[in-house]
Amino acid sequence: MKKQKAVPSSRFSRLTSLGSLVSKVAGNMLVDGAKQWSKGQSTTVKELLVQPKNIESLADKLSELRGAAMKVGQILSMDAGDLLPPALSQLLDKLRSNAVAMPHKQLIQVLEAEWGKDWLNDFGYFDLKPFASASIGQVHIAHKDNGKKLAVKVQYKGVAKAISSDVDNVALLLKLSGLLPKNINIDPLLEEAKAQLLMEANYIQEAAFINCYRNLLLDEEFVLPEVDNDLSTQSILVMNFIEGVPIDKVEALDQAVRNNVVESLIRLFFEELFSFQLMQTDPNFANYLFQVDTGKIVLLDFGATRKIPSEISMGYLALINSGVQKDDSGMINSARSIGFFKDDLDCEYLEQVLGLFRLACEPLISDEDYDFAASDLAQRIKEKGLLINSQQEQWHTPPIDAVFIHRKLAGLYLLAAKLKANINIYRLFDKYVTKKPS
Repeated sequence: MKKQKAVPSSRFSRLTSLGSLVSKVAGNMLVDGAKQWSKGQSTTVKELLVQPKNIESLADKLSELRGAAMKVGQILSMDAGDLLPPALSQLLDKLRSNAVAMPHKQLIQVLEAEWGKDWLNDFGYFDLKPFASASIGQVHIAHKDNGKKLAVKVQYKGVAKAISSDVDNVALLLKLSGLLPKNINIDPLLEEAKAQLLMEANYIQEAAFINCYRNLLLDEEFVLPEVDNDLSTQSILVMNFIEGVPIDKVEALDQAVRNNVVESLIRLFFEELFSFQLMQTDPNFANYLFQVDTGKIVLLDFGATRKIPSEISMGYLALINSGVQKDDSGMINSARSIGFFKDDLDCEYLEQVLGLFRLACEPLISDEDYDFAASDLAQRIKEKGLLINSQQEQWHTPPIDAVFIHRKLAGLYLLAAKLKANINIYRLFDKYVTKKPS
């Protein structure tokens, strides 16, 4: 049974929750330190802090706050990756997986606040136990009187109002812990976490994005939820329930099926970036399902959808075209137009940035199948990115849209590797090529 724990809903209770955590960890450290010293063994504050029971306490307490702590964990673990020390990686892993459900009493309070005391009259059945929990809310199965099966996403109480202060509190805790490497500047990531959380907490906006994508994707390749506009509110999103298996389970299916899935998602990425100028930017595998009987891909969770400015879209079109044509000068000009760097970059650093772009374009440069199963592309991109991020004296933070675009593409490459896809991405991009390679 999924664990339940009340979400602290007031700013004071959330701050108090962190305060009790600090006291508990500090007490553990004092006891453990005294034991070590009594045995004549030397130890450091950092060694005492990263004891398993302290990491466990830290993860459990932060997961109670849901949104901020979990989103910071997701973003740091995704962006900093192998650069983080094992203890912090362990903590962030727990935060990603430690979604704890609201108790029934608190859930009812949220439902009554949004739908009124007689909310149950709109349903023939409502399961109070969620089948999924995440950083912003939890999802329940319900049935209307006519038997239609629904997925009801309910936002955790108080999460939206506490986003900014929560992120700041979690950031302070992580910085004071000494677990963060000195060469990692998390401030831009934390601002990104705030903006993304605020956007994801607006379920009316998410409903609008879902409806927009339903109009854009009229082919039979994808399945999207249908929003129940009468029941949906700012804090509750009601959609029809769509059946499917987790996308990573496609790994067990035939090669042709795996190839088609990855090909469809990468084609969609190009459409989002260049045609729609609108992108669902969260690469989490949980945002996709696959229907084995129909061969269709289910697209879920549009909370992290972003409008892509035209200048960014056109900049990437020029950048990838230059990458496909192995035109370094064109890549530099395109990257500069997007906002990746200024004119006074060190030549060695500039070459590293170009190297990252070349890696991203690697599957597109030849008119042949790219074997993701035999490639370590995702790891090479990650390592190159970490090297660049460590040179803060040179790094110029790119537009936030670029950060999301890169994350989406990196997520698709990871999925392609997971599914051992073997596809011709050159031909997927062919319709956007402005000048064919000679």
